[in-house]
Amino acid sequence: MGRPRKFSREGVLQRALPVFWKFGFARTTLLDLEQATGVNKSGLYAEFESKEALFVACLRHYLATRTSGALLTAEPLGWGNIERFLEEAPSCAFDQKGCFSVNSMRELDCLPAEARKVIADGSAKLKQLLGANVAVENPKMDAKPVRELISVFFSGICIEANLNPDRRRAQRKIRDFMRMLKAA
Repeated sequence: MGRPRKFSREGVLQRALPVFWKFGFARTTLLDLEQATGVNKSGLYAEFESKEALFVACLRHYLATRTSGALLTAEPLGWGNIERFLEEAPSCAFDQKGCFSVNSMRELDCLPAEARKVIADGSAKLKQLLGANVAVENPKMDAKPVRELISVFFSGICIEANLNPDRRRAQRKIRDFMRMLKAA
């Protein structure tokens, strides 16, 4: 009989996620993960099978625990939810910038196929939530392109947060963007 684990899966995910977020999938080493989690290689592989599986588990954990769903389902639906989402979602936990899922898209070609699917599914769910908020406002334009525009703007503001973490500057851009949306 093997020795009992001295770590929790949840704890490993919470400590590995910021490492993947900071360095990306390709640049994160097993040593980085061992140091961050306090779990040795054999313990990590016993729980997650591989670095790829740990990354996918971190991505799923992130998508399941981020606040965007709550922000976009708050009543009443509409522009207010979208604006709060754009302002709050990129300023996530772990002292990281942007959005882990959006940041991960930058290395899509080297990600495991399962990670690409998790990202695509998360993006589809986000677009569905955005679409529900847009539809309530009954914009002059068709709701689908407006939803797509918001999604692209969100990705851009998240990536820009890595280059320029000035929240006031981002908030100005979000206010200007929201004025454009409301006029469209």
